[in-house]
Formats: sequence, C-alpha cells, structure tokens
Amino acid sequence: MLDAVSMDQLRTFIAAAEEGSFSAAGRRLRRAQSVVSQTLANLEAQIQVQLFDRSGRYPRLTEPGRVLLAEARTVAGGMDSFKAKARTIAEGLEPELSVVVDVMYPMASLTVGVGLFRAAFPHTPLRLYVEALGAVVQLVQNDSCRIGIIGTLPLVPESFMSEKLLDVPMVTVAAPVHQLAAGRRVVPQRELEQHVQLVLTDRSTLSEGRNFGVLSPLTWRLADLGAKHAFLRAGFGWGHMPLAMVREDLASGQLVQLEVESFQPHMPPISMFAVYRREAPPGPAGRWFLDQLKGE
Repeated sequence: MLDAVSMDQLRTFIAAAEEGSFSAAGRRLRRAQSVVSQTLANLEAQIQVQLFDRSGRYPRLTEPGRVLLAEARTVAGGMDSFKAKARTIAEGLEPELSVVVDVMYPMASLTVGVGLFRAAFPHTPLRLYVEALGAVVQLVQNDSCRIGIIGTLPLVPESFMSEKLLDVPMVTVAAPVHQLAAGRRVVPQRELEQHVQLVLTDRSTLSEGRNFGVLSPLTWRLADLGAKHAFLRAGFGWGHMPLAMVREDLASGQLVQLEVESFQPHMPPISMFAVYRREAPPGPAGRWFLDQLKGE
C-alpha cells in the first residue's frame, strides 16, 4: 500500500498542515473540502498512521504527523527540483554548469557575473573552480569542467575553441622596504635578476619547461595568488599582480609599482579567453554566463 502513496496526497497533506484546516487547504488547492478530507483519510489508511487529530473544531497534527510532515516536504521539494531540472533539459539548458576560472580574472567582475547567473538560472547549479596556468586547461581536458577561463597559460590546445573575454591590467610591484623600490626610476633587467621574483606555480604539467613573465633566475614559486600577495607586502620579493588586486595597496603605500625596463612604456595586460572542447560548446546557460564575463 505504501507504494501507492502519490505526490498529490503528500501535497494535500502539506497544504492541510500549513493552512490549519481542510477547508482552507481546499481553497488553496482549489478543491472541495470533502475531496481534501477523503484524500487525507485514504493516505492515513495506506500508511496506517493517523496524521491529524480530528476531535476538536480544527484538525491538529499528531506527533507522528509532525514527523512525517518534514519528510513530505522533503519529498515534495525533491520532486519540484526534479521537474525544474527536467524542464531546463527539455528547453536545452544544461542541467548544471561547471566553470574553471584563471586566478588572475578580476574577482569583483566574477562575483557580479555569478550573482547575475544565480538570478537568471536558479535551477542550474554552478560549479566554480579557481586555478592558475595549466590547471585551468587540464580541468577542461579531463571533462571536469565544461568551460575554462584562461590567461596565465597563453596556450590553447588544438582540440579547443577559444574566444576573447577581456584584458586584465597588470603591474609589477614590491614592498616599499624592498631595494628595487628605492627611488622613482626604470629598473633594468640586470638588476631584477639579482632579486627573488615571486611567481605562480602550475599544479599541472602542461606548462612544464615554460616560464611566463619570469625575468629573474631567483624565484619563489607559490600555488596561491593570495600567498603571493601576502609575500609581496612582506617584502620577500617582487612580482607581477593584477592591478585590481593591489590597487588599494598602491594607494596606501603598502606596495610600490615598479617601472621595469622590459615593459616600457607599460606592462602588457593579460588577455583572458574562454575555452571549451570543440565537441562540447557552451549551452544556453554557459553562453549567457560568458556574455556576462566579457569586458564590453
């Protein structure tokens, strides 16, 4: 008999419990009170549990009824989620969107994009990863992510499609106590080579043997951009950073921008590209998300 319990019966149960009477539940469900009463009586007979105490003027939930109400809400909620996902699939939307983003992408812009996505696609879960260098590409190659946003690894595999999103302004910085920060001058390459450069390391092997933006043979390699930022402010070395991430440090004097001879008249930005496998382009939700990440 338990297998015969229907979603209609559970929704009627929930409505009666929340409305406090069978007549109010009938109005909510647009049914006669007698239909609601009969539906609940049939449900109680099937599960062999009394859900309501009908001895008073209004029906009251029994203790077993309170326990089962929570379960009924869980089941009904799960069915609502199931139908929402089925509807998005039928309409061509992805059942979920998985994206890996280069750590250099402006987090403020990413946060805005994620917020807009959640509002526009409330039933499409977004799985988001933040990585650097080849780790971004690797997650797309092994199908862990549908879309990658790359920048620090300017190499796109042949099997990928790519499209430009935006440019991220970069600056070379050091703490004010660092020797390279002494005086307003253009720092020559030979002087940079005498000091530790803080650089991001690759969690993957895709950029093995390659260096991007590394100008000194003395390097400390860090897997986390936040750690690099902290080490720069502590004066442990010099390095390149997204301007947006260090703008406040430059304004407060916690970091100093270095004018580097190799990057005259100014340091080139990092170009951000969306990449995805040719046989698996973004669906409607992914395409919409990418449009929000473009610097237009």
